Amino acid sequence: MAIYLPERTATASQTLTPRDVVAELDKYVIGQAKAKRAVAIALRNRIRRQRLASEMAEEVTPKNILMIGPTGVGKTEIARRLARLAQSPFIKVEASKFTEVGYVGRDVESMVRDLVELAVDMVRAEKSEEVREKARQAGEERLLDLLLPPTRPPAPGEDAAAVRDQQGRTRERMREQLREGRLDERVVEIEVRETPMPSFEIIAGTSVEEIGLNLKDMMGNLFQGRPKSRRLKVPEALEHLIGEEQAKLVDMESVGRTAVQRVEQAGIIFIDEIDKIASRDGGGMGHGPDVSREGVQRDILPIVEGTTVNTKHGMVKTDHILFIAAGAFHVAKPSDLIPELQGRFPIRVELEPLTRDDFVRILTEPRNALVKQYAALLGTEDVALAFTPGAVGRIADFAARVNDATENIGARRLHTVMERLLDELSFEAPDLGAQTITIDEGYVDRMLADIVRNEDLSRYIL
Repeated sequence: MAIYLPERTATASQTLTPRDVVAELDKYVIGQAKAKRAVAIALRNRIRRQRLASEMAEEVTPKNILMIGPTGVGKTEIARRLARLAQSPFIKVEASKFTEVGYVGRDVESMVRDLVELAVDMVRAEKSEEVREKARQAGEERLLDLLLPPTRPPAPGEDAAAVRDQQGRTRERMREQLREGRLDERVVEIEVRETPMPSFEIIAGTSVEEIGLNLKDMMGNLFQGRPKSRRLKVPEALEHLIGEEQAKLVDMESVGRTAVQRVEQAGIIFIDEIDKIASRDGGGMGHGPDVSREGVQRDILPIVEGTTVNTKHGMVKTDHILFIAAGAFHVAKPSDLIPELQGRFPIRVELEPLTRDDFVRILTEPRNALVKQYAALLGTEDVALAFTPGAVGRIADFAARVNDATENIGARRLHTVMERLLDELSFEAPDLGAQTITIDEGYVDRMLADIVRNEDLSRYIL
């Protein structure tokens, strides 16, 4: 899991209209207008709710979204980019990883606990940035204490004021050298406290934290770690000391409270592979796997409906968390989910399979387009990489053909095709020197045609 730090200020995120959201998503995800429209409205409704009187706001719950579509068409990316736009804590979980209560495995409440931990990291990073300048000053003073000899008291007969003045001038000269980088090669010895906190994992990933215990808190300072001396160059030592000072200045109790509030009011949980826990006989009679799948659905239901989950940072109400569920539904159907869970995802959007023309646009249009990524990577080796329009079209042709002939994995196929296409060039790039290399249709055919033509080979390589 990863935490997605904000790209906009809080004020700016409050002014986003649905049209703005769709325009932002268009920069990263090709097509899927219905899904973009649905999440844009959901985000705007969250903003509208914050403008309501508190009594009415409590009654307005998020309209959760069910995305239906094959793999690799942009379901996760839409949700992830939405969270970045909204500055919301975001986590992606896979429904198939959960097990019914009473069985070994991850319980569904862990998704909320994990979301809170991500929110804590987000808030802590924001608060640390706010106090960084103050922490930098304190860290600099501690580093100067290490670089300079201990101050000595005035000797008998010495002018105490003159001694203090001389020591002050020496310190300021050292500070100036430090800021100018003239001390970067100096090595200092600092004391660090290593905290190798054990993970306390139980069979199949159920952690102690997930069953309500927090041994670190119960055992006090037992796991605080022993002080250890390390020799570091001045820049590394300064960063370490600044980090320590930031940790002192940030009130973690306040961070925890803010994180809980942010999760409750702005959290987004993306539940992938929800079709994998749908009972394929319609959720009725049966034994074995279908019973277990239905059990997981019933465990997820109260989280989505709105319940209170106990976390190490406090009780978290899930009533206003936005849930976005997604699945391919190749075998099962949305109607195979238990009726209560179906009712908690009132907005249904179907994502379209990607076409050859979509692949052309995905390769070139988004800000993070693959063609731009590979050009930037090889640019670090002084190799200027250029793709002709014909080459881009041929890459899209091959990707679409392999998807049709083997498993359709959507846009993810482009990654494997591009890696195979540029395998030789990526290996040789450091030895090529500064030059421009143009990828044209002939180059694409030479590198890929034989593999794509041999269907058995393409199954393994592409």
